[in-house]
Amino acid sequence: MYLTGKMKNKLDKLFSEKKRGILNMYYTAGYPKLDSTAEVLKALADAGADIIEIGIPYSDPIADGPVIQQSNMQALENGMRIAVLFEQLNGFRYELQTPVILMGYMNPVLQFGVEKFCASAAAVGVDGVILPDLPMYEFESQYQPFFKKHNLRFIFLVTPETSEERIRQIDKLSSGFIYAVSSSSTTGSTAVVKDQAGYLKKLQNMKLNNPVLVGFGIKDKETFDAACGHSNGAIIGSAYINVLKNSDDIRQTTKEFINRVKGGAHLPISK
Repeated sequence: MYLTGKMKNKLDKLFSEKKRGILNMYYTAGYPKLDSTAEVLKALADAGADIIEIGIPYSDPIADGPVIQQSNMQALENGMRIAVLFEQLNGFRYELQTPVILMGYMNPVLQFGVEKFCASAAAVGVDGVILPDLPMYEFESQYQPFFKKHNLRFIFLVTPETSEERIRQIDKLSSGFIYAVSSSSTTGSTAVVKDQAGYLKKLQNMKLNNPVLVGFGIKDKETFDAACGHSNGAIIGSAYINVLKNSDDIRQTTKEFINRVKGGAHLPISK
């Protein structure tokens, strides 16, 4: 297995070197086929994704819309489980230096064992974790030491309805970046908050300690550029899952998708 030891967390390295236009690409482990995980990972890294977020499939992914829900169901039917994912990720750090984070839900992680999960993630070279249904209080009172021990960054979500006080608390507890949900719907939704620019500018003006990446509804160059106008970058998931679903050549499909999103992008951060 790849042992992280005292190596610098790759999320830290990325954010120290790149301040804007960061593209975080999400995909579901074990989709479209069980053995697709490593192939998609390498394709995304080679195509220029700045962060790769691997979704751990779950039967009730409450934060996700229909596209990612369907990919979760297919991946589970394919046989994807947390233990299988760690087996598939074993050794990837010998080839790839792109930051990798895992996104999942508490039920499967609890069944696997939280400390065991953190140790296994660190052992294969994962840099951070998103667990949307882990309450902030429980993280702080029970689980934070496991993530710290294994040098894993933990990412919390904020929404347009999150109070400034709570955002400040989340900023104190977060250790990778803050995931700014662009609406109060689910991933892949076309619904946006009425004043999305105002919401993101509010976060920008708070001068948070953590970088902010915007997710939900980001699907192309236009929405990526708009999100990056008041943040450090953005997260794409459903739109990419959609093109993977019909792909005969994952490598080429991925390269073309990321080129369309990032190609020639000029991303000044608005003041």
